[in-house]
Amino acid sequence: MALRLFRLSQDVVTPLIKRVTLFATFCARAFRFQNCTVSAFELQHKNPVQRKVEQIPKAQYGGRHTVTMLPGGGIGPELMSYVREVFRFAGVPVDFEMVDIDPASEGNDDLEYAITSIKRNGVAIKGNIETKSEATGILSRNVALRNELDLFVNVLHCKSFNAIPAHHQNVDVVIVRQNTEGEYAMLEHESVRGVVESMKVVTIENAARVARFAFEFAKNNNRKKVTTIHKANIMKLADGLFLKVARDIAKEYPDIQHNDMIIDNCCMQLVSNPHQFDVMNTTNLYGSITSNVLCGLVGGAGLFSGRNYGDHYAVFEPGTRNTGTAIAGKNVANPVAMLNAAVDMLYHLGHRYHADCISDALHKTIDIDGIHTPDLGGNNTSTDIVQNVLKHLAEKRTYW
Repeated sequence: MALRLFRLSQDVVTPLIKRVTLFATFCARAFRFQNCTVSAFELQHKNPVQRKVEQIPKAQYGGRHTVTMLPGGGIGPELMSYVREVFRFAGVPVDFEMVDIDPASEGNDDLEYAITSIKRNGVAIKGNIETKSEATGILSRNVALRNELDLFVNVLHCKSFNAIPAHHQNVDVVIVRQNTEGEYAMLEHESVRGVVESMKVVTIENAARVARFAFEFAKNNNRKKVTTIHKANIMKLADGLFLKVARDIAKEYPDIQHNDMIIDNCCMQLVSNPHQFDVMNTTNLYGSITSNVLCGLVGGAGLFSGRNYGDHYAVFEPGTRNTGTAIAGKNVANPVAMLNAAVDMLYHLGHRYHADCISDALHKTIDIDGIHTPDLGGNNTSTDIVQNVLKHLAEKRTYW
């Protein structure tokens, strides 16, 4: 009897246990595969052009949007107070989560909290954030925000105001700027004492993202031409790659004209004949240069807004990213750029009626009423512009 039981266990039970064990091992491995997490090291080295950006559900309560507000330094806090005043007067369904970043901080805790807030809310409006520390471990706050949130493109729409004296009238140019690479990659090292090397990073993936964004923008906004700005005659690999990718993507848009221009010639052409440009596709540094040149031609830094877009998040700010420390607290800073950034944010959130009302009030204030701050050649104060905007908003029904 004992011999029979032994043989039964050998012939039936043992193979069954082996099959169950193998099946359990397979299931465990499959479960681990389905729920595996990629370390930061693996992500960076296996996919060096990708960032692991996890989308957090957006905060929205009772039909109102919550937006992260980063006042920044210089004139930022006073400009943000004007935005809140206009929104409150117009009954805009937006609440602000205020996050202050200390420019003199030797740590990155404030920056990390700001990034978490933007991930939670999905949208932010910001002033320029100073980074006063020169320690190598302290990141540039503005660049770090763009990189960590993968805000790969910046859009600046520079359009003339009829009532503002400028070098050129009827200018209407859109700059689409790569926002996370190039000279702003923040990769520097001292190879030997007294010799510092700074890396300029250009990748196929991000060059393609910004080029496709530029062509899609032109297509969706009835624009006729995209001009790629580069220095491929000198930086044959880096800018050469950026230019090649733009030319390849241009073939997918036969109805949109594409040309290219070297950055130094581009600056001269902007000053002499800006009307030849429609949409400009630029690397990071060249976008910063051309944005400031173009804004200076048609009125200055106080008029135009900048939009930063990624796959999950959007951040709105004045277009030329100037801090304006010298005029802070003097009631002469031009609030139009920040208010235009707020208008762009409202369009992004889908509050088109409120955006149209504020945009129309700004247009009437600048072009019809001629209320201009000193940077535009006028004698009016910041509060004069804001009060005039509120006067025009009072004529409209902006809340129910």
